[in-house]
Amino acid sequence: MPESTPLQTLLDTLPQCGRVEWIGIRPARGEPMQVLKRATVTPGKGLDGDRFKGRDTSKRQVTLIQKEHLHAIASCLQREAIDPEVFRRNIVVSGLNLLALKGKRFRIGGVVLEYTGLCHPCSKMETALGPGGYNAMRGHGGITTRVVEGGELALGDEVQALLLPQKDQP
Repeated sequence: MPESTPLQTLLDTLPQCGRVEWIGIRPARGEPMQVLKRATVTPGKGLDGDRFKGRDTSKRQVTLIQKEHLHAIASCLQREAIDPEVFRRNIVVSGLNLLALKGKRFRIGGVVLEYTGLCHPCSKMETALGPGGYNAMRGHGGITTRVVEGGELALGDEVQALLLPQKDQP
């Protein structure tokens, strides 16, 4: 196996742990989010009760957004704060740069997720947040993930990258 470059070593080193601050499901298209204290997560299905109806291989089974970005979005819209349910993501995490999870699997409670991409805002954010809402969210929309191992997760659970990069894991 080739030796890691200094940059690759930096990318693979993520000692910080995040924390689950908020959990929500979308019971149906256009319906208000339901806020949860804990959730069961199933491979290929995402959070139980969420409207997600993708395939087992779908890259958008669970969505996450960084708590620190909620303030940035609010600031771009000249607001003090915006409630997490407005963004329609499943999990809000604090204390960890979600983009540092690119190419990795990570654990939240009893669940293992795999980073699959960025969660770009949709045009509905213009309605939900008001004029400029879509552009305020650009670069702050969070990430999409696939469920590798199902289980339970709850408010306060740690979010921790697994030691090996995704490509080296079984």
